[in-house]
Amino acid sequence: MTDTKPFVALCPETLPQRLGGLAALIEKLGENQGSWRVKEVGDGNLNLVFIVEGERGKVIVKQALPYVRLVGESWPLPLKRSYFEYHALMRQSDRDPGMVPEIFHFDVDQAIIVMEFLSPHIILRRALIEGQRLPRIGRDLGLFAARTLFRGSDLAMTARERKQDLALFSDNVELCDITENLVFSDPYFEASLNRHTSPQLDGIVAELRADRDLKVEAQKLKHLFATKAETLLHGDLHTGSVMVTMDETRVIDPEFAFYGPIAFDVGMMIANFWMSYFSQAGHEQNGNREAMRDYLLNVIETIWATFCEEFSDLWRSERNGILYQRSLFEDRGDLLGAEQALDHVLHEIWTDMLGFAGVEIHRRILGLAHNADFETIADLDLRARCECKALKLGRHLAVNRRHIHSLAEINSLAKRLEKETVI
Repeated sequence: MTDTKPFVALCPETLPQRLGGLAALIEKLGENQGSWRVKEVGDGNLNLVFIVEGERGKVIVKQALPYVRLVGESWPLPLKRSYFEYHALMRQSDRDPGMVPEIFHFDVDQAIIVMEFLSPHIILRRALIEGQRLPRIGRDLGLFAARTLFRGSDLAMTARERKQDLALFSDNVELCDITENLVFSDPYFEASLNRHTSPQLDGIVAELRADRDLKVEAQKLKHLFATKAETLLHGDLHTGSVMVTMDETRVIDPEFAFYGPIAFDVGMMIANFWMSYFSQAGHEQNGNREAMRDYLLNVIETIWATFCEEFSDLWRSERNGILYQRSLFEDRGDLLGAEQALDHVLHEIWTDMLGFAGVEIHRRILGLAHNADFETIADLDLRARCECKALKLGRHLAVNRRHIHSLAEINSLAKRLEKETVI
């Protein structure tokens, strides 16, 4: 892809004039662009995000910048990431309808996506920090992961369609490079962009960076991430990439989309619920969070149980790709053979998922991009105690993942860690 006109970043003052002629915006907002109200609301690491309101309604306008917004122009980043985000949203919309925002317009040259304004949705991470117990979230996320990951793989797609898609998303090189470094390598040495709660965590950080077994496992996981092109991933599926109400769940921001291990998205998401669990002690100003802790551990179990159930149903009903063909099993009357193969696949996903969850916990506490679960805890000593417990669980998951048999086992350990006195 090459730009055909110079890129110019949007701002609230220029947006109505620049986008006012788009039929999609006129339909959603009204023809009087002079009355449009524009508010810049982007609080992420990479992009500009605007809420645009007119007499007929509201839309979201998202524009990529040619650099990492969190760092600045010293870290350039290609605009084409919006191209991958657009295509990922379109595929996710087909594979699990109603779970991503509707797209109204896409401008590849200016890296602009105009999409549905979700209201009264809020970011899931914020809801969990506030102590909201959302009844649908575990099942919704489990279904989304199973449907998008199964239907984007060689288990379901034709060989030609899947390989063409793999070629398209293989060009998302720079964002893959961010993940490969920031998730799997930087937390485990003194990378220049790292930060952590200091001096409180200095001791455990030194231990983790001297932990040979942990570093070897982190690199094995990086090897999987870089080479195991199983399915189209969201690539950045965490509680900041989900918007919720009590009755609805939507997944946003798949600009890191690429072909990778099925287990990656699941592990990233579940890790963020474990981090939320350990952060609860820092958010008890308005009352005890014990019920919230129980809720979070239950959500983790629901996500995984729902994922396995739906993945298994899709295996039995939509397994029409080149892997584990029915001609080898069901068509020969060998239902048990198909189930045996399913068990092997799910076990491999389980083991890899735990490892990806472990390194995700580490990178969110030791690397560049932290999350608000811990960062909004003003008392640094209390924050560090919460983070230390999460770091210990992350190490256990990454190093011992082949010997862990159930989420009940992990959640029991999390409860013991929560009661432990650390640093």
